[in-house]
Amino acid sequence: MSAIPQPFRPRRRTTRLLAGVAGVATVGALVAALPASASASASASASASASAGESAKKHGHGHQSPSRYQDVQLLSFNDLHGNLEPPSGSSGRVTEIQPDGTTKTIDSGGVEYLATHLRQARQGNKYSVTAAGGDMVGASPLISGLFHDEPTIEALNKLDLDVTSVGNHEFDEGAKELGRLQNGGCHPTDGCYVAGKKFKGADFPYLAANVLDEKTKKPILKPYWVWKKNGVKIGFIGVTLEDTPGVVSAEGVKGLKFKDEVETINKYAKELEKQGVKSVVALIHEGGLPASSAYNYDCDSPGGGDGISGPIVDIAKNVTPKVDALVTGHTHAAYACTIDDPSGKPRTVTSAASFGRLYTDTTLTYDRRTGDIARTAVASANHVVTRDVAKAPDMTDLITRWNTLAAPIGNKPIGYISGDITNVGTESPIGDLIADAQLAHGKELDPGTDLALMNPGGIRAPLTYAAKGSEGDGVVTYAEGFTVQPFANTVNLQSFTGAQLVQVLKEQVSGTNAASPKVLQISSGLTYTLDLTKSGADRVVTDSILLNGAAIDPAATYRVATNSFLAGGGDGFTTLGLGTDDLVGDDDLAALEKYLLGNSSATNPIAPPAANRITVVQ
Repeated sequence: MSAIPQPFRPRRRTTRLLAGVAGVATVGALVAALPASASASASASASASASAGESAKKHGHGHQSPSRYQDVQLLSFNDLHGNLEPPSGSSGRVTEIQPDGTTKTIDSGGVEYLATHLRQARQGNKYSVTAAGGDMVGASPLISGLFHDEPTIEALNKLDLDVTSVGNHEFDEGAKELGRLQNGGCHPTDGCYVAGKKFKGADFPYLAANVLDEKTKKPILKPYWVWKKNGVKIGFIGVTLEDTPGVVSAEGVKGLKFKDEVETINKYAKELEKQGVKSVVALIHEGGLPASSAYNYDCDSPGGGDGISGPIVDIAKNVTPKVDALVTGHTHAAYACTIDDPSGKPRTVTSAASFGRLYTDTTLTYDRRTGDIARTAVASANHVVTRDVAKAPDMTDLITRWNTLAAPIGNKPIGYISGDITNVGTESPIGDLIADAQLAHGKELDPGTDLALMNPGGIRAPLTYAAKGSEGDGVVTYAEGFTVQPFANTVNLQSFTGAQLVQVLKEQVSGTNAASPKVLQISSGLTYTLDLTKSGADRVVTDSILLNGAAIDPAATYRVATNSFLAGGGDGFTTLGLGTDDLVGDDDLAALEKYLLGNSSATNPIAPPAANRITVVQ
């Protein structure tokens, strides 16, 4: 059974608990060679410059003119999500295809290593710019999330990030908080975390070209930014997915309007051209799904872009040819492909997976005569952020400093497990565990609670058996639980008819979720068959849906526990927004903590759930 790819959902855990705290090149790259005429011109220019330089030396004056073509190194990454420390489990590994066709996994990620890799990559490249594709913050582990992601912004400053687009997670706490991350200032509720030290904000611009203030109709942040060096000018336009309101809580996007990505990019590409900027890179927090999860999979085989699908394909095919490359994100996939632009010419489209496990190195050859990028010379490859390099000392110091502040909360044991409880699969063991915890909390609020449903994108990491620190193997700490569920959703109870409940399950694979299903994680007692050989809503086999062995009665009333995000109709589950008799419970992480403490001990740990509630046919 293979897993259905799951887009990642929004919102993040707030920090009210703080009161007591003081690579291998991807084959999909374009051939890195200038056209013959351009190469000849470049060679002639270089020869002429060399002759002029020698003449100038002889006469004791003059400077060598720059050659016509200048290679610019573009380093990029996306979807860091505050992962400062090396991510655990599958979140901290990438898959690599070997020459013989087999695959192996490589441990990767962690800003101590990312900093070293980026700094090494920049060596010898005087023309180097670093950009990101959004979701730098949000859904972050405790070390960052507990402090409203100030540690991540500080780390990105140290990484010498030049520019990034916003992602949906940048709106988890609303536009005002995003503005604070950009401009600095202490948190309005939690204040300053270090006495006498004001948070200075991001050294780099966040770009939000398609995010408008509903009142002013203007972008809430800069729509674009221009990188300049010795006459070389490259514009960057930043957008997030138009559907951000569908994957972020209503409060997070209140007062904002999200415009079409293509329309917005095309608009500002024209504006940049009027300003004399003809080289443009689009930073787009929307992505694709390559046919393989291996980071070095050739998604240009047998032809350009043949091995990738998803929203980014249509976007890339319609973004104006004025844009020379697309740096993307959101799907947490890895690719370096070419997709034809509207004029039929190939254009590089990249994504570096997530959590700082990869970075992309793209060469943009700038033509000083035209001010544009020589597209036939663009080359791009993803590289693994391996952990076999020296740690960057400044990042180690940063992590140590923030971990010291987080330790009193983060190190607290909240449960015990007998093995890894993974987040992999259409139905995952950790999904079952969380759904069971929410069902248990629901029954405390109302003994008549029948079942619980959990959205897969709200599960950010596995629980791993191996100790991360000094807590011991099998011990689940609060920090680990926070990494799994960082959103501060509440557990809500609502009443639905049986017919509505069936409709909710069908919405997993229909409507806005038809192309990319979002399979809810379900509590013990609920079972059904998911037939992936069918299409649309028919993929949920209605007659197979059973609750405690009995068929669902369309006219009966069922009491359902979900998190507050789903209870508001999030992730395309509009029927879940129609429930009645609402009752709001505790924080979802508190519910998980209580369930773990009540059902496990050091001598009797919880075993990983079997994940056998959904029968998948394919």
